[in-house]
Amino acid sequence: MTSRPILVTGGGTFLGDSIAAALLAEGAEVTLLVRPGAEDKLGPLAQRTRWWTADVWNPGSLRGRARSHAAVIHTVGSMIADPARGLNHQWLNFASARNVANMCVSDGCPQMVLMSSVRAPWVNRQYIRAKREAEVYIQGIGVRPTIIRAPLAYMRGQRRPLFFILMTMLGSIPPTSWFVFGRIAPMPIDMLARGVARITLDTKQKKMIYYARDLRARNTAQEARRSAPSVTNEEIMRSRPVKPFDLLGEDTPFGWTPPTDEDED
Repeated sequence: MTSRPILVTGGGTFLGDSIAAALLAEGAEVTLLVRPGAEDKLGPLAQRTRWWTADVWNPGSLRGRARSHAAVIHTVGSMIADPARGLNHQWLNFASARNVANMCVSDGCPQMVLMSSVRAPWVNRQYIRAKREAEVYIQGIGVRPTIIRAPLAYMRGQRRPLFFILMTMLGSIPPTSWFVFGRIAPMPIDMLARGVARITLDTKQKKMIYYARDLRARNTAQEARRSAPSVTNEEIMRSRPVKPFDLLGEDTPFGWTPPTDEDED
Protein backbone atom coordinates (compact mmCIF):
# COMPACT_ATOMS: atom_id res chain seq x y z
CA MET A 1 0.00 0.00 0.00
CA THR A 2 1.24 3.46 -0.87
CA SER A 3 1.96 5.97 1.88
CA ARG A 4 0.94 8.88 -0.35
CA PRO A 5 -2.71 9.99 -0.51
CA ILE A 6 -5.18 9.08 -3.23
CA LEU A 7 -7.12 11.88 -4.94
CA VAL A 8 -10.75 11.16 -5.89
CA THR A 9 -12.71 13.46 -8.19
CA GLY A 10 -16.46 13.67 -7.65
CA GLY A 11 -16.55 14.31 -3.92
CA GLY A 12 -20.15 14.70 -2.78
CA THR A 13 -21.49 12.17 -5.31
CA PHE A 14 -22.76 8.63 -4.78
CA LEU A 15 -19.87 6.97 -6.61
CA GLY A 16 -17.06 9.30 -5.53
CA ASP A 17 -17.98 9.15 -1.86
CA SER A 18 -18.42 5.37 -1.91
CA ILE A 19 -14.93 4.90 -3.35
CA ALA A 20 -13.49 7.39 -0.86
CA ALA A 21 -15.09 5.49 2.03
CA ALA A 22 -13.70 2.20 0.71
CA LEU A 23 -10.21 3.73 0.49
CA LEU A 24 -10.46 4.96 4.08
CA ALA A 25 -11.50 1.48 5.19
CA GLU A 26 -8.29 0.17 3.59
CA GLY A 27 -6.24 2.64 5.64
CA ALA A 28 -5.48 5.04 2.78
CA GLU A 29 -5.27 8.80 3.09
CA VAL A 30 -7.85 10.43 0.81
CA THR A 31 -8.23 13.81 -0.85
CA LEU A 32 -11.51 14.73 -2.54
CA LEU A 33 -12.20 17.21 -5.31
CA VAL A 34 -15.63 18.78 -4.84
CA ARG A 35 -17.52 21.06 -7.19
CA PRO A 36 -17.83 24.63 -5.90
CA GLY A 37 -21.01 24.99 -3.87
CA ALA A 38 -21.36 21.29 -3.09
CA GLU A 39 -19.19 21.18 0.01
CA ASP A 40 -22.17 20.44 2.26
CA LYS A 41 -22.80 17.18 0.38
CA LEU A 42 -19.64 15.62 1.78
CA GLY A 43 -21.29 14.76 5.09
CA PRO A 44 -18.97 12.81 7.44
CA LEU A 45 -16.25 12.66 4.77
CA ALA A 46 -15.61 16.37 5.31
CA GLN A 47 -13.96 15.52 8.66
CA ARG A 48 -12.21 12.34 7.49
CA THR A 49 -10.58 13.52 4.28
CA ARG A 50 -8.74 16.49 2.92
CA TRP A 51 -10.81 18.19 0.25
CA TRP A 52 -10.59 21.02 -2.24
CA THR A 53 -13.10 22.65 -4.55
CA ALA A 54 -12.27 22.40 -8.24
CA ASP A 55 -13.95 22.34 -11.63
CA VAL A 56 -12.86 19.43 -13.82
CA TRP A 57 -13.92 21.38 -16.91
CA ASN A 58 -11.66 24.27 -15.94
CA PRO A 59 -8.00 23.18 -16.20
CA GLY A 60 -6.84 26.23 -14.27
CA SER A 61 -8.75 25.16 -11.16
CA LEU A 62 -7.04 21.75 -11.24
CA ARG A 63 -3.51 23.11 -11.25
CA GLY A 64 -1.45 21.60 -8.42
CA ARG A 65 -4.29 19.51 -6.98
CA ALA A 66 -2.68 16.15 -7.78
CA ARG A 67 0.75 17.07 -6.52
CA SER A 68 2.23 14.57 -4.00
CA HIS A 69 -0.56 12.05 -4.64
CA ALA A 70 0.04 8.42 -5.60
CA ALA A 71 -2.99 8.18 -7.88
CA VAL A 72 -6.09 10.00 -9.06
CA ILE A 73 -9.40 8.15 -9.35
CA HIS A 74 -11.62 9.99 -11.83
CA THR A 75 -15.31 9.30 -11.21
CA VAL A 76 -16.92 12.32 -12.87
CA GLY A 77 -19.13 11.98 -15.94
CA SER A 78 -22.72 11.41 -16.92
CA MET A 79 -24.84 8.94 -18.83
CA ILE A 80 -27.40 11.67 -19.39
CA ALA A 81 -26.60 14.27 -22.04
CA ASP A 82 -28.37 17.57 -22.72
CA PRO A 83 -27.02 18.83 -26.07
CA ALA A 84 -29.30 21.89 -26.00
CA ARG A 85 -27.29 23.15 -23.02
CA GLY A 86 -23.92 22.11 -24.41
CA LEU A 87 -23.79 18.96 -22.30
CA ASN A 88 -23.00 16.28 -24.86
CA HIS A 89 -21.28 13.02 -23.98
CA GLN A 90 -17.97 14.16 -25.44
CA TRP A 91 -17.87 17.19 -23.16
CA LEU A 92 -19.18 15.43 -20.08
CA ASN A 93 -17.09 12.28 -20.25
CA PHE A 94 -14.07 12.87 -22.48
CA ALA A 95 -13.21 16.51 -21.74
CA SER A 96 -13.31 16.03 -17.98
CA ALA A 97 -11.07 12.93 -18.17
CA ARG A 98 -8.65 14.74 -20.50
CA ASN A 99 -8.32 17.66 -18.08
CA VAL A 100 -7.74 15.35 -15.11
CA ALA A 101 -5.15 13.34 -17.07
CA ASN A 102 -3.32 16.56 -17.97
CA MET A 103 -3.40 17.52 -14.29
CA CYS A 104 -1.74 14.20 -13.41
CA VAL A 105 1.06 14.82 -15.90
CA SER A 106 1.71 18.43 -14.89
CA ASP A 107 1.62 17.60 -11.17
CA GLY A 108 3.77 14.48 -11.40
CA CYS A 109 1.07 12.06 -10.26
CA PRO A 110 2.10 8.65 -11.67
CA GLN A 111 -1.26 6.85 -11.94
CA MET A 112 -4.76 7.68 -13.16
CA VAL A 113 -7.69 5.37 -12.50
CA LEU A 114 -10.53 6.04 -14.93
CA MET A 115 -14.04 4.94 -14.03
CA SER A 116 -15.21 3.84 -17.45
CA SER A 117 -18.15 1.63 -18.39
CA VAL A 118 -18.75 -1.82 -19.74
CA ARG A 119 -20.57 -2.05 -23.06
CA ALA A 120 -24.11 -3.33 -22.42
CA PRO A 121 -27.45 -3.14 -24.29
CA TRP A 122 -28.86 -0.65 -21.79
CA VAL A 123 -25.88 1.74 -21.88
CA ASN A 124 -25.95 4.67 -24.32
CA ARG A 125 -23.59 4.12 -27.27
CA GLN A 126 -22.43 7.75 -27.36
CA TYR A 127 -21.59 7.53 -23.67
CA ILE A 128 -19.50 4.40 -24.33
CA ARG A 129 -17.79 6.07 -27.30
CA ALA A 130 -16.76 9.05 -25.17
CA LYS A 131 -15.48 6.76 -22.41
CA ARG A 132 -13.43 4.74 -24.91
CA GLU A 133 -11.88 7.93 -26.28
CA ALA A 134 -10.96 8.92 -22.74
CA GLU A 135 -9.34 5.50 -22.25
CA VAL A 136 -7.23 5.95 -25.37
CA TYR A 137 -6.20 9.45 -24.30
CA ILE A 138 -4.92 8.48 -20.87
CA GLN A 139 -2.99 5.54 -22.35
CA GLY A 140 -0.93 7.89 -24.49
CA ILE A 141 -0.31 10.87 -22.21
CA GLY A 142 2.42 9.57 -19.91
CA VAL A 143 0.62 8.33 -16.79
CA ARG A 144 0.13 4.72 -15.71
CA PRO A 145 -3.47 4.07 -16.74
CA THR A 146 -5.88 1.86 -14.81
CA ILE A 147 -9.25 1.49 -16.49
CA ILE A 148 -12.30 0.18 -14.64
CA ARG A 149 -15.01 -0.87 -17.11
CA ALA A 150 -17.65 -1.01 -14.45
CA PRO A 151 -21.23 -2.21 -14.69
CA LEU A 152 -24.18 -0.31 -13.28
CA ALA A 153 -24.19 -0.13 -9.49
CA TYR A 154 -26.99 -0.29 -6.94
CA MET A 155 -27.47 0.02 -3.21
CA ARG A 156 -28.18 -3.27 -1.46
CA GLY A 157 -31.67 -3.50 -0.04
CA GLN A 158 -33.11 -0.90 -2.40
CA ARG A 159 -35.89 -1.81 -4.78
CA ARG A 160 -34.90 -2.06 -8.44
CA PRO A 161 -36.37 -3.42 -11.67
CA LEU A 162 -36.86 -7.20 -11.87
CA PHE A 163 -34.84 -7.30 -15.10
CA PHE A 164 -31.74 -5.99 -13.35
CA ILE A 165 -32.24 -8.34 -10.41
CA LEU A 166 -32.22 -11.23 -12.89
CA MET A 167 -29.14 -9.86 -14.63
CA THR A 168 -27.30 -9.61 -11.31
CA MET A 169 -28.13 -13.24 -10.51
CA LEU A 170 -26.89 -14.40 -13.92
CA GLY A 171 -23.69 -12.42 -13.48
CA SER A 172 -22.97 -13.71 -9.99
CA ILE A 173 -23.56 -17.47 -10.22
CA PRO A 174 -21.58 -19.95 -12.35
CA PRO A 175 -21.79 -21.04 -15.11
CA THR A 176 -23.57 -17.94 -16.50
CA SER A 177 -21.12 -15.66 -14.68
CA TRP A 178 -18.31 -17.13 -16.77
CA PHE A 179 -19.72 -15.54 -19.90
CA VAL A 180 -20.85 -12.04 -20.88
CA PHE A 181 -23.21 -11.79 -17.90
CA GLY A 182 -20.20 -11.71 -15.60
CA ARG A 183 -19.12 -8.43 -17.18
CA ILE A 184 -22.38 -6.56 -17.67
CA ALA A 185 -24.48 -7.59 -14.67
CA PRO A 186 -25.19 -4.76 -12.17
CA MET A 187 -23.40 -5.11 -8.85
CA PRO A 188 -23.70 -3.63 -5.34
CA ILE A 189 -21.96 -0.28 -4.91
CA ASP A 190 -20.06 -1.47 -1.82
CA MET A 191 -18.51 -4.34 -3.83
CA LEU A 192 -17.67 -2.04 -6.72
CA ALA A 193 -16.12 0.64 -4.49
CA ARG A 194 -14.16 -1.90 -2.47
CA GLY A 195 -12.83 -3.47 -5.66
CA VAL A 196 -11.77 -0.12 -7.10
CA ALA A 197 -10.04 0.86 -3.86
CA ARG A 198 -8.09 -2.40 -3.62
CA ILE A 199 -7.07 -2.34 -7.28
CA THR A 200 -5.87 1.26 -6.92
CA LEU A 201 -3.81 0.45 -3.84
CA ASP A 202 -2.28 -2.69 -5.36
CA THR A 203 1.30 -1.82 -6.22
CA LYS A 204 1.63 -5.03 -8.27
CA GLN A 205 -1.13 -4.51 -10.80
CA LYS A 206 -0.73 -6.98 -13.65
CA LYS A 207 -3.06 -5.47 -16.23
CA MET A 208 -4.58 -2.21 -17.34
CA ILE A 209 -8.30 -2.89 -17.89
CA TYR A 210 -10.52 -4.35 -15.18
CA TYR A 211 -14.08 -5.65 -15.38
CA ALA A 212 -16.80 -6.69 -12.95
CA ARG A 213 -15.19 -10.12 -12.42
CA ASP A 214 -12.02 -8.39 -11.23
CA LEU A 215 -13.98 -6.18 -8.86
CA ARG A 216 -15.79 -9.20 -7.41
CA ALA A 217 -12.50 -11.05 -7.03
CA ARG A 218 -11.19 -8.23 -4.82
CA ASN A 219 -14.02 -8.89 -2.33
CA THR A 220 -14.04 -11.74 0.16
CA ALA A 221 -16.77 -14.36 0.07
CA GLN A 222 -18.42 -12.74 3.08
CA GLU A 223 -18.27 -9.30 1.49
CA ALA A 224 -19.79 -10.70 -1.70
CA ARG A 225 -22.68 -12.37 0.11
CA ARG A 226 -23.72 -9.35 2.11
CA SER A 227 -22.77 -5.74 2.60
CA ALA A 228 -19.82 -5.29 4.91
CA PRO A 229 -19.23 -1.52 4.72
CA SER A 230 -17.01 0.48 6.99
CA VAL A 231 -18.57 2.76 9.58
CA THR A 232 -17.74 5.65 7.28
CA ASN A 233 -19.73 4.14 4.42
CA GLU A 234 -22.72 3.43 6.67
CA GLU A 235 -22.74 7.05 7.82
CA ILE A 236 -22.56 8.29 4.24
CA MET A 237 -25.53 6.25 3.15
CA ARG A 238 -27.61 7.31 6.14
CA SER A 239 -26.81 10.97 5.58
CA ARG A 240 -27.76 11.04 1.89
CA PRO A 241 -30.84 9.29 0.46
CA VAL A 242 -30.09 7.35 -2.71
CA LYS A 243 -32.36 6.48 -5.60
CA PRO A 244 -33.75 2.95 -5.81
CA PHE A 245 -31.43 2.24 -8.73
CA ASP A 246 -28.37 4.45 -9.05
CA LEU A 247 -26.45 4.59 -12.31
CA LEU A 248 -22.72 5.14 -12.46
CA GLY A 249 -22.08 8.72 -13.47
CA GLU A 250 -25.70 9.82 -13.22
CA ASP A 251 -24.94 12.63 -10.77
CA THR A 252 -25.30 16.16 -12.05
CA PRO A 253 -22.04 17.05 -13.81
CA PHE A 254 -19.92 18.47 -11.04
CA GLY A 255 -18.09 21.76 -11.31
CA TRP A 256 -19.75 23.19 -14.38
CA THR A 257 -23.26 23.75 -15.65
CA PRO A 258 -24.39 26.35 -18.20
CA PRO A 259 -26.42 29.24 -16.77
CA THR A 260 -30.17 28.90 -17.06
CA ASP A 261 -32.47 31.66 -18.26
CA GLU A 262 -33.30 32.42 -14.62
CA ASP A 263 -29.60 32.81 -13.81
CA GLU A 264 -29.23 35.36 -16.58
CA ASP A 265 -32.16 37.52 -15.43
